Parts: sequence; structure tokens; C-alpha cells
Amino acid sequence: MNDVFTDDYFMKKALQEAKAAFEKGEVPVGAIIVIDNKVIARTHNLTELLNDVTAHAEMQAITSAANFIGGKYLKNCTLYVTLEPCQMCAGALYWSQISKIVFGASDQNRGFIKMGTQLHPKTVVVGGVLEKDCSLLMKAFFRMKR
Repeated sequence: MNDVFTDDYFMKKALQEAKAAFEKGEVPVGAIIVIDNKVIARTHNLTELLNDVTAHAEMQAITSAANFIGGKYLKNCTLYVTLEPCQMCAGALYWSQISKIVFGASDQNRGFIKMGTQLHPKTVVVGGVLEKDCSLLMKAFFRMKR
């Protein structure tokens, strides 16, 4: 039964959030946070709606998950996000002590890897999950905007 709960399975849920962002005119980044194969946070970029540069999908998900579990540390939680986190989000993820980050598309210009941002030493990172789907959505959005 647990075989269904793969990184691909949960990334598809994050992609649903990214598509919701796309439809709202937000940069299409979706994020979910999972603990024990249960989604406890589900969100997407809200920077335009909230007129807030910090309203990235990951930041919204961290807040939602912390509220759900009743604490600020996200140990034993996994973040699934369609785009590699930026350094702001990576910093927040560091402080949350999240156990695992799974991202879809790499951000060659502004991602935490390119920027050299450190994550918590115990955080496991997996990149490239459904990368093509995540990248295509992002490219379609920016093609539409230009």
C-alpha cells in the first residue's frame, strides 16, 4: 500500500497547486508538505494576490504545516515543491529543520544551490522529480507573460 506514496505521487499534488497559481496569474510554483504520507500543507505562490514578495509557495507551506502540527520545527516532514527553492525559502527551511526537500525543476539563476545557501545539515535533498512537467509549466507561464 505504501508503494503508491512515491515522490512522483506527491510531486503531482504540488503540480496541481502550481497549476492553480498559473490560473491566478501567479508564478506557477506549488508546494505541499507531507508527514507520514499525509498532506498537511498545500499551497502555491501568492505574491501577486498578497502584494508580498515573501509569499512564495514554500513560505506559505511552512507556516501552514507549523500551524497544523502546533510547532515551528518540521522534523519528519517532507516538502515537495515544483521549483528549486530560492535562498530566502532555503533559509526558512533551514530554520524549520525540515527533514527532506524534493523539488522538480532546478532554478539555474536564483536557486539555493546556485546561490550557495546552506540547508540544515540533516535535511535530505532530492531534485529533478517530474522535472520536465514542472519546467514546461514554468516556461509556458513566462512565454504567456512576454
